[in-house]
Amino acid sequence: MFTARKKIIKEKDAPIDPFEEQVAQAIFDLQVQSDLKADLQDLYITSAKEIEVSSSRKAIVIHVPFRLLKNFHKIQQRLIRELEKKFSGKHVAIVAARRILPREGRKNRSNHQKRPFSRTLTSVHESVLDDLVYPVEIVGKRTRVRTDGSRILKVLLDPKDQQNVEQKLDTFSTVYKKLTGRDAVFEFPVVPVE
Repeated sequence: MFTARKKIIKEKDAPIDPFEEQVAQAIFDLQVQSDLKADLQDLYITSAKEIEVSSSRKAIVIHVPFRLLKNFHKIQQRLIRELEKKFSGKHVAIVAARRILPREGRKNRSNHQKRPFSRTLTSVHESVLDDLVYPVEIVGKRTRVRTDGSRILKVLLDPKDQQNVEQKLDTFSTVYKKLTGRDAVFEFPVVPVE
């Protein structure tokens, strides 16, 4: 018998909180009722979080296993649209669960193999950024350093998707700050009119 519990598999049998179960149930309902059945059959999530974007809006961040991310990308637009309907207008983002390995220092020196670049802090934060805005392409990035030393990442998104994503820019900033601790501003490049 298939149930919503099959749609969430946590690491080391960690307990599932009620919100995660609610998201898993929504994905299971979509699998049963919609035309996404074949696509959602083998997919599952690892966790889900609700993040407050503003006083009136919340966002849902769904973590999926890295090896299933490509399969989620195939159906992501339809899946997100359906989940946003189910959760009454909350923005939904799908991000791969990635692991950051500490860099080798005096205290954690070992004879293990070299740390792969894909497990570095920088690489994981870049990948989270790509996952967050998918399917929109990032066309440029600038790091602005203020006089007080604080850094802000300016992310320029592809203008052809401006109609679809413009209302989600605040959500992207807040979720990226919550996941990585870094400030980011998402905007579209200004195209000069001739």
